Amino acid sequence: MTVPSGGSGPKGRPQRKQVLLRLDPSVYEALARWASDDLRSANAQIEFLLRKALADAGRLPRDTGPLPRRGRPPGGSAPRPPSA
Repeated sequence: MTVPSGGSGPKGRPQRKQVLLRLDPSVYEALARWASDDLRSANAQIEFLLRKALADAGRLPRDTGPLPRRGRPPGGSAPRPPSA
């Protein structure tokens, strides 16, 4: 089941599709541990694995963008220590 996404997201990019996924609890736990080992969320790990499987099968669309960057943006606003 997909949830419709209307319009565009930040910076004019299309919004990402949301999909309800039912998994066996032990499969989810193994996936979550693997994601943690790779410093990804379970959701990012699922997308990574799906993209890899599509690419390996020659089914990844050419117009597929890169995986979205996760976490803090590079450079910039790291908190400064309080001055004494």
